[in-house]
Amino acid sequence: MMIISISSGVGLQKTIQNKISSFFGHISVSNFQNNSSQSSLNPILINQEFYTNNKIEEINHIQSVAYKSGVITTKSTFEGVVFKGINEDFNWTVFSEYIIEGQIPSINNKITNEVIISDYLSKRLNLKLGEKFKISFLKMNSFIPNERNFKVVGIFNSGLIEFDQIYFLGDIKHIQKMNKWNSNQIGNFEIFINNFNDISKTSDELYAITPSNLDVINISDKFSDIFNWIALFDMNILLIIVIMILVGGINMITALLVTILEKTQLIGILRVLGSNINSIRYIFLSTGLYLISIGLLFGNIIGLGLIFFQKFTGFIKLNPETYYVSEVPVDINLFTIIILNFGILFFCLLMLIIPSYIIGRISPTQSLKIN
Repeated sequence: MMIISISSGVGLQKTIQNKISSFFGHISVSNFQNNSSQSSLNPILINQEFYTNNKIEEINHIQSVAYKSGVITTKSTFEGVVFKGINEDFNWTVFSEYIIEGQIPSINNKITNEVIISDYLSKRLNLKLGEKFKISFLKMNSFIPNERNFKVVGIFNSGLIEFDQIYFLGDIKHIQKMNKWNSNQIGNFEIFINNFNDISKTSDELYAITPSNLDVINISDKFSDIFNWIALFDMNILLIIVIMILVGGINMITALLVTILEKTQLIGILRVLGSNINSIRYIFLSTGLYLISIGLLFGNIIGLGLIFFQKFTGFIKLNPETYYVSEVPVDINLFTIIILNFGILFFCLLMLIIPSYIIGRISPTQSLKIN
């Protein structure tokens, strides 16, 4: 039970973290005025020191992007969306695992109308690979919108329904042209790091070297509701572990007391023959250790068996609109499993020590008379 709770809880945390970071990177650097809008309002220059000459070891990739809100219209329906303009430096390595059909857009030095949309938008707008659609973007200081025609070359499904509902990806040069930006101006940088646990530290290091007009925000702060929610898993996991250790310990205490009562005559004989109390206690604690070890062995076999079954079959499903994943993800960490087993062994034995002192209260003469 404990292995399953840790594996599924940590697996869900890591999966959601990876999904969000593949969409937005771990850290975003943008103009302060862009933070409260889904559209990139004021551009920043691409030739920033951290982009052209990165000295922070934890950073493994930086991509330049821009966002612009619009409305896709088809013959039968329309949908409000956000166009994510990407550059040649886009990190397809982490995003490509979510592509279910087609290919990635061909982004180069020439502007392209190729885009990749979500499976949700594809079904909602009845768009298939190779089909074109029209989108209207708000034009500043004008009632006449900017209109663009895009061609669907790929379809992705991240499982993050609230993002799949609105985002699609294409050439950033469209946004630069509509906003009348230069080619060296972008909306923001999205930065990927090696270890998610270092996200706050890396954010602080990055903030220290960025110009004063730029803001640095990590996805834990940007999507605080989601990350506060998955942080609750840690408390749930800890609570399950504590409860299971208490239940297991109480069961072992009961088993030890029953064994001591059943072996009262044996204890009396050993005392008469000269055995000291500690050696007798050691015998019963060794029996407890054996029973705990047998329980851990079968528990590990059953727990790991269920975990691997879920990993390879995805048997247990979840509602992606609630949990951001369609099936229960599992994370198998050998070190965590070993530490958990030793921890259970230690605490259960610790709980057996006090009840074992009852052996010293058994009178050899009384136990032999009774029997």
